Amino acid sequence: MSGSRSGGASGSRRRRRGRTQAMAEINVTPFVDVMMVLLIIFMVAAPLLTVGVPVRLPETAAEALPSITEEPLTVTLTADGGVAIMTTEVGQGELVPRLQAVAAERADTRIFLRADGAIPYERVMQVMGALNAGGFNDIGLVTDTGGPRLDGRDG
Repeated sequence: MSGSRSGGASGSRRRRRGRTQAMAEINVTPFVDVMMVLLIIFMVAAPLLTVGVPVRLPETAAEALPSITEEPLTVTLTADGGVAIMTTEVGQGELVPRLQAVAAERADTRIFLRADGAIPYERVMQVMGALNAGGFNDIGLVTDTGGPRLDGRDG
């Protein structure tokens, strides 16, 4: 009988040693909590990253341009005829010199033109000429999707 007691005592010692060993499981709850907080932060911050000049863009069936590495430079024509580089209003006589200064600092000559749908075509072409004179040869016209396809089907 004494042999069985000592065997039981040594068995309980082994169990205690097994309990003190590190667990091999990964607790993902803190990771999920951090990811949820980051998701909420990005959901709140994303709308703030858009260009802040309000414009009602015309709708077309054009595809989006491929993404670029540098922050896109945007010129906006507002409904009242004003011109803005990014979010800064620019006078008509200051447009070309400012564009030339910006073009000298940038490696990419791509620029995006956002024009309100109510702006006359002539005014849009005048600003496109100023963009070209300012050193930007790759001009992308920004529109909203969902416009007419002009192929007999609705957009």
